[in-house]
Amino acid sequence: MKHVRETALVKPKLNNKTNKVKKTKLKKKKQKQNGIEIVPKEENEAIPATRTSDEPIPKKDKWVNRQRVLVFAARGISFRDRHLMRDLRTLMPHHKPESKMERSKTLSVINEVAVMKHCNKVLLFEGRRKRDLYMWCSNIPDGPSAKFLVENVHTLGELKMTGNCLRGSRPLLSFDDNFTDVPYLALLRELFVQTFGVPNHHPKSQPFFDHVYTFTFVDNRIWFRNFQILSEDGGLAEVGPRFVLNPVKIFDGSFGGEAIWENPDYVSPAKYRQMLKKKAKDRYVDRLEQKANYEATKPEHSYNIEDMSEVFGENEEEIAKEIVAKQAAHQSSESENEELKNMERKEKKQVRKVKKLISKKKEQVNKSIQKKLKKKSID
Repeated sequence: MKHVRETALVKPKLNNKTNKVKKTKLKKKKQKQNGIEIVPKEENEAIPATRTSDEPIPKKDKWVNRQRVLVFAARGISFRDRHLMRDLRTLMPHHKPESKMERSKTLSVINEVAVMKHCNKVLLFEGRRKRDLYMWCSNIPDGPSAKFLVENVHTLGELKMTGNCLRGSRPLLSFDDNFTDVPYLALLRELFVQTFGVPNHHPKSQPFFDHVYTFTFVDNRIWFRNFQILSEDGGLAEVGPRFVLNPVKIFDGSFGGEAIWENPDYVSPAKYRQMLKKKAKDRYVDRLEQKANYEATKPEHSYNIEDMSEVFGENEEEIAKEIVAKQAAHQSSESENEELKNMERKEKKQVRKVKKLISKKKEQVNKSIQKKLKKKSID
């Protein structure tokens, strides 16, 4: 009986030790899950009360700017436009792709797609007639949004420039002075900074700058270029791609709303092509008119060039007298012709006057006859 009691007293002591071990293990697991590491007291060093100015300030390696850009296209764009979209995707590590949008869908659906993809900005490429390319740049969900006509497209594969930059590196954005002076360009500048600027400490980006995006405003258009930074002195080498943005409209909302600004100098590409065809047609008509005028005014006889061999003969005085006599006879004939023409003009004027008098008299006689007939009818 004594043996049994001793064993019964020993068992609960063992259970208490095992419970303590289990509790410590659970605490360590929870601390690891929360990201807290247990450091022994010996490794903890005392932090100095003061810090010298030579020591660098510790940086916060946090991804604060959570900008994401949804880059996709609608159906109907050409191969060159599709390659331009791919080039922009390679240059923007903070982009998110999306499949092609159907033409039957409205632009307001894009806001819902961007929210589902957790994107703040949208770049939409829209094709018309497989010739013209339009680009939408919008801020989700409240706006503003801008519509551009993309012209003079040159892709990376097409240019084959000497410049090169690392994939995922952050760009510097360079803007013209017009982007600070003109109000609508200042708005577009802020929109471009938020879309094309790569956020700091983005997971897919590199932590350095090795290329520059330049936005210059020339000829009422925005010219985009991408350059590699060769040296700190300002040496640059173009990388690509190249394109020109012709602003069409700026809207208050995202893909809609009131039009804040509209380009007065904008001409649609279809209308521009129509104007060129009209000019070509006018050239053809002008050419035909010139031919008709030439044939109508073409002289029947060329200039009467007399034989000048007689002038250089032996009897020079006699020849000179004959020439003077011919000129005098020609002048007298011309004066006679002018007199005859004047006489004819005077006769024509007199005939016109007589005709007018006769017509007036006839009218007077007709009026008198009509009055007499009216009186008789009344009687």
